[in-house]
Amino acid sequence: MRLRALLNTDALGLRLLGGEDELDRAVRGVMTTDLKDPSRYLSGGELVLTGLAWRHDAADSEPFVRILAVAGVAALAAGEAELGDIPDDLVVACARHRLPLFAVHESVAFATITEHVVRQVSGERAGDLAAVVDRHRRMMTSGPAGGGPEVVLDLLGSDLDLRAWVLSPTGRRIAGPGPGLTPDVRAALAAEHLAATRAGRRVPHRATVGATTYSLFPIRNWGHRPAPDAEDRSDGAARDVRETVLSDWLLAVEADAGDWPEERVDLLRGVTQLIAVERDRRDAARTVRRRLAQEVLELVQTGSAPAEIAARLRVAAPVLLPGLGAAPHWQVVVARVEWDGGSVEGGPVAQSLLEEILVDPLSTGPEHSDRIAVAHSGDEAIALVPLPAVSSEHDGPEPGIVADALLEAVREPLSAGLDEDGRITLGVSAAVHSAEGLRGALEEARHARRVAAARTGRVCAAGHQELASHVLLLPFVPDDVRRAFTARLLDPLRDYDRRHRAELISTLEAFLDCDGSWTRCATRLHLHVNTLRYRVGRIEQLTGRDLSRLEDKLDFFLALRMS
Repeated sequence: MRLRALLNTDALGLRLLGGEDELDRAVRGVMTTDLKDPSRYLSGGELVLTGLAWRHDAADSEPFVRILAVAGVAALAAGEAELGDIPDDLVVACARHRLPLFAVHESVAFATITEHVVRQVSGERAGDLAAVVDRHRRMMTSGPAGGGPEVVLDLLGSDLDLRAWVLSPTGRRIAGPGPGLTPDVRAALAAEHLAATRAGRRVPHRATVGATTYSLFPIRNWGHRPAPDAEDRSDGAARDVRETVLSDWLLAVEADAGDWPEERVDLLRGVTQLIAVERDRRDAARTVRRRLAQEVLELVQTGSAPAEIAARLRVAAPVLLPGLGAAPHWQVVVARVEWDGGSVEGGPVAQSLLEEILVDPLSTGPEHSDRIAVAHSGDEAIALVPLPAVSSEHDGPEPGIVADALLEAVREPLSAGLDEDGRITLGVSAAVHSAEGLRGALEEARHARRVAAARTGRVCAAGHQELASHVLLLPFVPDDVRRAFTARLLDPLRDYDRRHRAELISTLEAFLDCDGSWTRCATRLHLHVNTLRYRVGRIEQLTGRDLSRLEDKLDFFLALRMS
């Protein structure tokens, strides 16, 4: 807005004291101050309101006005409530620095002027941004992509002073300013968004992390169908939120939208639709990779010759491995999404989910998922993940996906999206170095996923390392056998502990953990060795077992693991 518009608004009670030639200056904000030096709070373009408490004598006016002029403020408005008439020394100083000066009538509160300026400036900015957004929307829907989400977020920052980020369902930063959101904050925002979506709360969702409030807008993943109004499909059937909740992006805005006018909220909804159009373009590009992955996996599952699989991979390499040139090592990741009631097919959900989460969490932008090829069948999705070949001089751990790290990165937010009616299980294979190994890697990943499925929790994962351990066998022991085995060995000890508070169970665990070493176990438990020998003797007496025998040690170990 222009200074002239302020002067022409009678309700503001402004009287021009100097600077008539500068009334076409633009006002970009407002600030109230009585500091002698407010420069660190000024960015230029403000209407500065002051009650003149900083002025003790005539000599104070010149340095104060000079600071405002250097900072590039639009004008100064001085209140008449404190001193009555505005001092001549302030009028002279403003004239010298060509700074427009207004007098504010004592009956007008600074809050009235502030509210008016903020409302006018925000409305103008929203209108300008809406026009820019509309132009970009037309460009994206009729021609090449217009620079991706970063372009739109830059507009939000420059035109509305809003910091915003596009995040994946697990909190990975897809677009937006790098500093400002730590991984923990991003994960917390993603979890809050998923929980609010499952609960059906009204958009935008409000989340406070630390001392900062964010407004969260979903970026709907409608695929290639037009986004229906009122969350309904164009064919009239209600869309189940579980179809997309685990793959929708979100727009996190560092502001509380609760007090925004409806026009600004609508503008942000338009921004999410614009970003959704850009995402839809990238999803369309994934169609070819998905089809190629499906073809390769069908060859693997039907037992085709390794040479045929290798030939298919060579043909698919330019699409599946853009920029890599040669076929790399591979890992296979299997995911299964299951919903109570079975009304939502889990395979497409798992497919979209793997395409989001199998990206290095430290990377940004959607392009890093261009090398993830995922197919699905039923409730299961299978990902072929290329890994760079490692030279013989490489000393560190081999690159690749580690089940524990993957679980740690996704468990918190995805658990919120699953609510109380969904479950995700993941299995990760070891890396294989040729097409011949893909069939084994697929079976390995499926076995690992079944191990994960036998555990408790909404989100579970297991890796190939666990398939070479007794851990692989324990989940598949029938429940009645498990209960009978553990009861026979451990119930006598539990009963004794309840009656005598003897801590035989904890002593047994420590003894086995110390590989039967009397000295180490006594030290760990802060016991005399003779006391430890007495407790172990009591364990043997109650159970009829001998803890010097390997077979009995193994039975106790398994009983404790299964209990």
